[in-house]
Amino acid sequence: MNDDLGALHTRIDRTNELLQRMLAEVAKTPSTHAIFVDAGYLYAAAGRLVAGTEDRRAFDLDAGGLIDALIDRARTIFADSRLLRVYWYDGARRRIHTAEQQTIAELPDVKVRLGNLNANNQQKGVDSLIRSDLESLARHRAISDAALLGGDEDLVSAVEAAQGYGARVHLWGIEAPEGRNQAEPLLWEVDSQRTLDLDFFKPYVSRRTASAYEPAGGRPSREDVRFVGAQIAAKWLVSRGRDTMMELLPGHPYLPGSVDQDLLVEAEGLLQYSLRGQADLRRALRDGFWDHLQAQY
Repeated sequence: MNDDLGALHTRIDRTNELLQRMLAEVAKTPSTHAIFVDAGYLYAAAGRLVAGTEDRRAFDLDAGGLIDALIDRARTIFADSRLLRVYWYDGARRRIHTAEQQTIAELPDVKVRLGNLNANNQQKGVDSLIRSDLESLARHRAISDAALLGGDEDLVSAVEAAQGYGARVHLWGIEAPEGRNQAEPLLWEVDSQRTLDLDFFKPYVSRRTASAYEPAGGRPSREDVRFVGAQIAAKWLVSRGRDTMMELLPGHPYLPGSVDQDLLVEAEGLLQYSLRGQADLRRALRDGFWDHLQAQY
């Protein structure tokens, strides 16, 4: 009996020792945070605050500099925590990166996640991406704190999902010139909230001159844009070679992302007009490109 009791005490002591070691290891493990940026909210709210407009074509955003500033701000708030990464959520046609989004994706510690853009240039699927990432990271204990820069009420479920697995969610907002640009139910749900003011964004947002994004003659017609698409196809047949261009034909009516982006950038240079968010003109550009290309084969 005494031997059995002694063996039991020995096992209990060993178990307690193991638990103490585990707790000591957990105590030494640094907390981890991540930053989640709803780019749609960022562009709209920061553009309105600094440039007086939500139209992305009307201002430039130094995304790299701003992301560094967000990381620095998080470092001061989560002083004893390490950064996992910055998640940047935006929309794109058929989820194909724009040149700007590609540049952001190449930044260190940044993950770009793309939802879709509908015909009205509205983001679709971004909120569900944020929820999926927040929930997954919290469930796997990959983060203890999440800084969420956004304002949409649809993000409430993402906050609840992360909190359900023990993560704390801190809502960051952008100063509104008037009123409020974040949904009240979202403000109620988070663990803390902070507002980034005009001085924070001023170094990273600059308004373009009207001529930089709007030609003197106003918006080009669909036929003008279609003609430019054909021009570029003719130029590329010479510069890139007929064999290279012929390889695009099986993909009609779609272009590979990199080719579509090259087409957009070159067309904007010729037109001196931004086609971002101009779904009908983008279609006219591709139509002109394909019409000329198909006529050559």
